[in-house]
Parts: sequence; structure tokens; C-alpha cells
Amino acid sequence: MSYEAYKDNSLGFTTRQLHAGYNPAEHYRSKAVPIYQTAAFELGDFDRCTRLFEYSEEGHSYVRFSNPTNDVLEKRIASLEGGSAALSLSSGMAAISNTFLNIARAGDEIVAVSTLYGGSTTLLNKIIPEYGIQGRFVENENDIESYKKVINEKTKAIYIESLGNPGMNIVDIEAVANLAHENGIPLIIDNTFATPYLLRAFDYGADIICYSATKYLSGHGTIIVGLVVEKGGFNWFNGKFPQFEAFYEEYKNSIGEAELNRSIFTKRLRIRYLTDLGSHLSPTSAFYLLQGMETLSLRMERHTQNAKKVAEFLSTHPQVLAVNYPGLSNSPYYELAKKYFPKGPGAILSIRLKGGLNAAKTVLEKVRVFDYMVNVGDAKSLIVHSATSTHFGQTAEEREKAGVYEDTLRLSIGIEDAEDLIADLKQALDSVE
Repeated sequence: MSYEAYKDNSLGFTTRQLHAGYNPAEHYRSKAVPIYQTAAFELGDFDRCTRLFEYSEEGHSYVRFSNPTNDVLEKRIASLEGGSAALSLSSGMAAISNTFLNIARAGDEIVAVSTLYGGSTTLLNKIIPEYGIQGRFVENENDIESYKKVINEKTKAIYIESLGNPGMNIVDIEAVANLAHENGIPLIIDNTFATPYLLRAFDYGADIICYSATKYLSGHGTIIVGLVVEKGGFNWFNGKFPQFEAFYEEYKNSIGEAELNRSIFTKRLRIRYLTDLGSHLSPTSAFYLLQGMETLSLRMERHTQNAKKVAEFLSTHPQVLAVNYPGLSNSPYYELAKKYFPKGPGAILSIRLKGGLNAAKTVLEKVRVFDYMVNVGDAKSLIVHSATSTHFGQTAEEREKAGVYEDTLRLSIGIEDAEDLIADLKQALDSVE
């Protein structure tokens, strides 16, 4: 027998979500990926220890640096995205914050859309400014001129989401990627709501992809995980990123020039930030994520089918003021959804209620199948009031730019029977006075 599915990237998506990155022959022929539950690894001998710590030999020494279980996960997500390398971290926010720190230094700026997840907005306008990095926000996410107004010589990246949280807005990824590359900077995209099954962002010009893998990649609401995937091929030596030039000179003899040219962003992210800031992922969480990813394509098909049915129902209910779901033909993002999401634009939607905040409270307290939770991307359907949770602490103006109002509810549509979800929402909405 010659098992080679683990390294064959020509295989289909569903096949690779089961096999990519894991060779049983390297793990005592265990068919399931083992959990390497240890803090450190035997170094072998003096010379091998030296090689490991200068990164001239691949291997594992201390779990804050790397772990064989995590290594399989990183190879698998890189395969599914079509990337050159990936890194696993302790949370989605760890993935985003470490990415920003890797790419920008004091005095630099990062341009972002204003329709972001609340935690990402807080990171950009409150946290990293304390370290000298400024977040700049565009007024209109699909107006290239809005980006040009805030891009300058200090700008080191553009940051967007493939599907906005919670408004499900869609950015014209190709257009923004082209603008970024014209300015010699990378496009970073949070692909959490789409996953690589619905969107391969690298195919449209993205350079770095971030994930809260807690959501759909895991699929069961049991773990907190972040991922960063590098496409490879971006020119980090164009004069805008001296930290990468210095890193290259420091490690070109030990890591090797070919490997650095292939994945220098990920190498520096691991060595400079994961290792010393301590955002490492536990191997147990990596194992659970790998388990979830084995059914990713099957789950996403059901999620998107259900979301379309629920969105169509909600758009006809008299208590609903508006439904934000790009799969509806009246959505301002419908044409972009057809271009970027031919398999369906995800399974998150938000609604505004005619009865305002009181109506939102009633629906939250009356649902019987939906769970009132702040998470999304679970196999089970979830509902939350964004203004008092995911976007809590923001000003009304900041929330409204993200499509969050007092009357807004965000729904994460699960894989239950769609008829049960619709019936549950109907009885909750019908109870609004």
C-alpha cells in the first residue's frame, strides 16, 4: 500500500478535508491524528538541540513553539485554502492581533472597512494605537476612492472581512486586492463566516487569511481557535517592510532562502510572536478542530440551504423591518454574492424589527429552538442582540456603520430541520405586541 492522499493537493475539497497534512506512517500508523499532550519533547543530543533552536532542522522542542498535532492542522488548512503555510493560535483575536503586529510597527497604519466585528474594530481603534499603530477606516467599503483617501506611505495593509459581522456585507475582494498591490501592501481577509469551502480568498487576490476557527471550521461550539494562512508570493522586500528584510538576513542561513521566500510571513509570525507572546494553541483543541473540519463541506451545504429558507421567510413577516442576507435578490450585495459565493453566501443573517428594542427583547426571550448565545457557526442555531454583546462598548455611530442598531438581531442558522427553525421564529415574532 502506498498512501499519498496526505500530500496530494489535486484531490477534491472534501477528500482533502479528511486527509491533507497527515501521514499515519509518521505517527505509529494511527489513523486518527494523535493528541501530543506534552509540554516538551526530548531533544536527542547537543547538536540536534542547536539545530532545532536555530531553525536549521524541522522538529519539535517546546509546545509553545510547535506541536505535531497542530502541525497537521496547519498543513490541512493551508491545503484547503491553497496557501503556502499556516499557523494555529489560541483564538481568532490572537490570529488577527498577531498578524497586525507582524506586519506593522510603531508609526505605521492599517486601513480597514468600518463594517467589522466589534472585537476587530476595538483592536484597531483602541488597542494597537497604544503601541503606535493606527487603524484607519474607509467610509464606503465598495468605493475604491474611499480607500485611496486613507491610504498613505504609512499604510502597511488593508483588512476586510469576506462576509461582514453582522450585516453580511460583501466587499469586492478583487478590486480591493488590486488597489492594495498597486500600493505595495497586502490584503488581509477574515474568512471566518465563509470558510474555504464557500470562498477561496487567495483566488481573488488576498495575501493573508485569518480565522476564528471556533466558528464553522470547528462547527460544534466546543473550542476557541485562531488560524492564519499565508498565500505566498507577496513581495515583502519592496522597501515597506524592513522588519522582514532584517528577519531574512538573520535566518537565511539556518532556515534557508527558499523556505523564507515561500513563507516568510508565517515563519516570522511563529518565531517573533507566537513563541514569545504565548498565543499557542493546545493540541487538544487542534484535535477537536481537525475532527470538525472532516465534515466542513457537508455542514456548510446544509447551513447555507437553511439560511436561504429562513431569510426568505423572515423577509415576509410583518414584524420584520429588514433582512440582511446577501442571498436575497433585494440585497445590495446580491451581485457580489453571485460572483464570490456561488455555493451560497454563508449562514449568518441579521434582521431589524419594526418594534425596536422591546421587540428584540421579546423575540430573544420567546425562541425555543434557537439558543441565545454570542457564538456563531455552531451546528445548532443561535441568536443574539449585537448592540449589547458583540458590539458592546461602541458608540451608536460606530455600531450603525457596522449595521448594528437597537432593533438588530443576528442569527446564526444551524443544520436543524429548516421547518422547525421557521416555526420557532414565527411563534416568537408573532408574540411581539
